[in-house]
Amino acid sequence: MSSITLAFGRPTLADRIFSRSLALDVVLVAAGAALTAVAAQIAVPLWPVPVTGQTLAVILVGLSLGAVRGGISMALYALLGIVGLPVFSEASSGWGVVSGPTGGYIIGFIFAAVLTGWLAQRSWDRKVLRSFAATLAGTAATFVIGLPWLAAYLGNVGAPHDLNSVLAAGLYPFIVGGLIKAALGAGIISLAWAGVRRADRRRDAQ
Repeated sequence: MSSITLAFGRPTLADRIFSRSLALDVVLVAAGAALTAVAAQIAVPLWPVPVTGQTLAVILVGLSLGAVRGGISMALYALLGIVGLPVFSEASSGWGVVSGPTGGYIIGFIFAAVLTGWLAQRSWDRKVLRSFAATLAGTAATFVIGLPWLAAYLGNVGAPHDLNSVLAAGLYPFIVGGLIKAALGAGIISLAWAGVRRADRRRDAQ
């Protein structure tokens, strides 16, 4: 008899380490949101968008949990912040954060986790180079949502919101850090898979 689960589609890293069950899925989803909340506090304050560790957490959550659980985890993270828990950068919270300049990035996290999770379920997370491509795709998804949102916000407050101004405020300062976080995410996931394969070989040899 199959158990109820939030995990759909092909197995991910989490499924190789844990057995699929609804209770465990809830724990993993909550853990992903908590990890992102912790990473959000690793921040370099900038206006209008701070540099944070969130993107690394988001891509790790997506790659390890898959599209559905990863997306739910990031939706939970956004919801917790909206209702008042201090999970956004610099321990901020509330609808004002989501409606502000960083709101598009927070919504983009959901799409980033879904995309990286979808790629992971197609084995893009097993080797370093493909993992790096998956993490870059997830990072790009965040900016695809975040930059238009930022442009709208800047226009509403009377700040320059032409293309170059938006890119200078919301993309250029994050390119190097984004590449580093993508590489770290790819390395962590690839090492985790290597550990799983070693454990499989040891078990088969017994």
